Amino acid sequence: MGIKLAISGKGGVGKSTLAAVLALLLAKRGHKVLAVDADPDANLASALGFTAAEQEKIIPISKQIDLIEERTGAKVKQYGQIFKLNPEVSDIADTHATLRKGVALLVLGAVEQGGGGCACPENVLLRALITDLILYKDEILIMDMEAGVEHLGRATAKSVDTMIVIIEPGQCSIDTAKRIIRMAEEINLPNIRFVANKITDKSDEVFLTKSFPNQEFLGIIPYSEEIRRSDRDGCSVLDQLSREMVGKFEEILDKLKFQANKS
Repeated sequence: MGIKLAISGKGGVGKSTLAAVLALLLAKRGHKVLAVDADPDANLASALGFTAAEQEKIIPISKQIDLIEERTGAKVKQYGQIFKLNPEVSDIADTHATLRKGVALLVLGAVEQGGGGCACPENVLLRALITDLILYKDEILIMDMEAGVEHLGRATAKSVDTMIVIIEPGQCSIDTAKRIIRMAEEINLPNIRFVANKITDKSDEVFLTKSFPNQEFLGIIPYSEEIRRSDRDGCSVLDQLSREMVGKFEEILDKLKFQANKS
């Protein structure tokens, strides 16, 4: 089975950047990689280097009405229906992902009714799909998640090798990270690690490590104009990084692979 990674944190801390760089580096090393954008505020395609025109062609799974209705046997946005709670999803990653530089991207999208936990056909399909990706797919999986663990249940959490929580030097980011830790513990997600991002000086690093004294940091990523420019210019974030910055991400990747192999 491939390594399964979930990346979470407050919006804007750099989840998509980390997910994209790790996915692209793994693909360059010859691995088969599936990157899943599970954040309703989807940015992973941009970080991977998809152009605006290419992104327009990507239809999130939650918006593919024909697919949802075919697999669940229910009409979208109609209430009081009986539908399949375990729809067939094993082929969706192969047939609906979009390839970029050796990385297959699958965008899940958001369910726009009744809250994230609603028992609606869209949500049932997404949850079944995530379960299939985590439990049964052989490729490396990198999930760019929203600020929480809503997409994971107890059955799938134990099969995630590592949950990476990204934090930046700010109280809101720290508060979100602590909430994510509590939620992850509630579903028995076994392996939580931290990455510090947007670090401008030693005081930023000390601030974060003191805030989480018992947590292991996989890496410390300095604030980068290269990353900011890649977002501005719509380029693959990896293509804009200096050799030194790439090395920071490669160190994280090497630690992750070691930990996953040990578990």
